[in-house]
Amino acid sequence: MSDSLLRESSAHPLECVINVSEGRNSALIEAIALAAGSSLLDVHTDPWHNRSVLTLAGRDVEHAARSVADSAVGLLDLKDHAGAHPRLGVIDVVPFVPVRTGPAAAVPPGAAGPAAVSLSFALAARDSFAAYAATELGLPCFLYGPGRSLPEVRRRAFVTESPDIGPATPHPTAGAACVGARDVLVAYNLWLAVDDVVLAREIARSMRRVEVRALALELGGRAQVSCNLVEPWRFGPADAFDFVARRAPVARAELVGLLPLSILHAVPGDRWSELDLSEECTIEARLAERRVAP
Repeated sequence: MSDSLLRESSAHPLECVINVSEGRNSALIEAIALAAGSSLLDVHTDPWHNRSVLTLAGRDVEHAARSVADSAVGLLDLKDHAGAHPRLGVIDVVPFVPVRTGPAAAVPPGAAGPAAVSLSFALAARDSFAAYAATELGLPCFLYGPGRSLPEVRRRAFVTESPDIGPATPHPTAGAACVGARDVLVAYNLWLAVDDVVLAREIARSMRRVEVRALALELGGRAQVSCNLVEPWRFGPADAFDFVARRAPVARAELVGLLPLSILHAVPGDRWSELDLSEECTIEARLAERRVAP
């Protein structure tokens, strides 16, 4: 991204939610997270998935994302990785997301009007990061965004589709990266109280729709329905919990990363604890806590 565009984009703040393929070695996770500097809002680590989700935001988010990528590629080796979550590389997914705060936070994606959020700066950041990762780190990068989903990329990468930028074959230790531009989604896991992965698969299959992607996973002998709520204004955490609970007892819910305050406020307050939600897990609260300029 050019310097002029970087200056212009400071008025259009971005979030970057980097998924790193390491969830067990705390020293490595800490070193990679430290590379984000003051842009780091949250780290969610899962040893069963063997994955960490780093939420970055603020005006330096693009520089922070590059620093995290540098650190992860230098420290991690995909050949040593084993975990339940699908992955293509050590920095597996790098989506850039418009930060939705103030009036824009209540506007559903795709809506028109003065508060609507454009993906143009997220797309520019995506392309700039992918060019950097390909050139400086030797990473093959697959791009996703409007018109091309992350699941499509995962299915086709190195099978029917070549990288959009970078080497034609995976990096020997770091694999490849999926670099995207998208609107807000909420990553949300629901652990079943019964150890029935077949049932979890049936639930995940019936749950899939435009608003939600779902996988069933067996984690240490326990069944989990792992969701990406891609239209959380229409199908949010409470909807996901209730959908699963109508079909199987739910042991607990787990929010992965952060969510906008407007999505939290769409859920009755007396359900927040049950759904693993709180004001402290919102993007707005973390920005205020870190005193990061949005």
